[in-house]
Amino acid sequence: EVDLEERLRELDLRSDSDIPDVPPPTDSTPEILKRALSGLSARWKNWWIRGILTLAMISGFFLIIYLGSFMLMLLVLSIQVKCYHEIITIGYRVYHSYDLPWFRSLSWYFLLCVNYFFYGETVADYFATFVQRREQLQFLIRYHRFISFALYLTGFCMFVLSLVKKHYRLQFYMFAWTHVTLLITVTQSHLVIQNLFEGMIWFLVPISSVICNDITAYIFGFFFGRTPLIKLSPKKTWEGFIGGFFSTVVFGFIFSYFLAQHQYFVCPVEYNSETNRFVTECEPSELFQMKKYSVPPLLQAVLGWETVNMYPFQMHSFALSTFASLIGPFGGFFASGFKRAFKIKDFADTIPGHGGIMDRFDCQYLMATFVHVYITSFIRGPNPSKLLKQLLILQPEQQLSVYKTLKSHLVEKGILQPSLRG
Repeated sequence: EVDLEERLRELDLRSDSDIPDVPPPTDSTPEILKRALSGLSARWKNWWIRGILTLAMISGFFLIIYLGSFMLMLLVLSIQVKCYHEIITIGYRVYHSYDLPWFRSLSWYFLLCVNYFFYGETVADYFATFVQRREQLQFLIRYHRFISFALYLTGFCMFVLSLVKKHYRLQFYMFAWTHVTLLITVTQSHLVIQNLFEGMIWFLVPISSVICNDITAYIFGFFFGRTPLIKLSPKKTWEGFIGGFFSTVVFGFIFSYFLAQHQYFVCPVEYNSETNRFVTECEPSELFQMKKYSVPPLLQAVLGWETVNMYPFQMHSFALSTFASLIGPFGGFFASGFKRAFKIKDFADTIPGHGGIMDRFDCQYLMATFVHVYITSFIRGPNPSKLLKQLLILQPEQQLSVYKTLKSHLVEKGILQPSLRG
């Protein structure tokens, strides 16, 4: 048996072309599709498979939107777990980790720990009134961060105890691989859910823009593509990139217009502890109220309009669509470089014609971070509802102190009369 230390030393000295191959994924295309498309060339067969499966996935996505916010959160969690599994499995195969003690067990344990931390933070932020009524949950929330740290520390100690003399370097490779994967998948999926709580429109427009750009760039590239865009992804073309950009901007503007008309999409998602349901009812903010805008003089001659009525959110949709079509694809290029480094075509074979779940969501994670930063930087202001929830869980003497301070402040500003008692 070849000494593992020698094998690792050789691995460090290898070029990318010497990285061991990962077993190629199997063809998971349903037999009925194979028979129906058997007379087509490989290029057109892939076109039809991708098209049919894309329509199926979009239909399923609309169904989950109809089922509500909670189902969307479960969908995000499911996608996160599957993406994590696909990336961890690649590392497991590439670095021949089959003989590493506790590697897979610790990988999944760390996933549980990080999810416990992030979802616990979400419960503390958005389910305060629900937690207040249950003593056992109050303990978990009060000491949530300490419990999370203790759980992670347990996994860390287990990893240290699992170190074996001839496996040191490989074990640390996989420890780093696991943590980077957690950063890519769990952290970003948490941001997706945070965006969802701001209002379903902040979830749907970015995700749909990435999907639209992916589809239209593929269509423009398939029919008109001639000029290669980037070496990391030889099938990407400038024609597809530019066509996808303009199509996505138009789509985002129109799609935002329709969503902005409905409370279900624009209101923040809140948990109603009385009905034990998520609700999306509110007075729409100024972002979602129709306003009249003056058309720039240069465009007046072209459009023939001096003013135009639109929702302010549609202006923000330009920023979201632009990022989705110009910067978002770099998430895909990053994934392409990753796959080339390990000589694999796809992350998995979960979706026929598309590859793995990670192949379809490589751009979404980058988009989620941008949307979260965009909301916190340009959109989000003080949240009275969230502040009220925090006040309700204070002790009575603390609530009374806040009340007296607020009353004194309002009297000083002349909003309340000094003689007012309450």
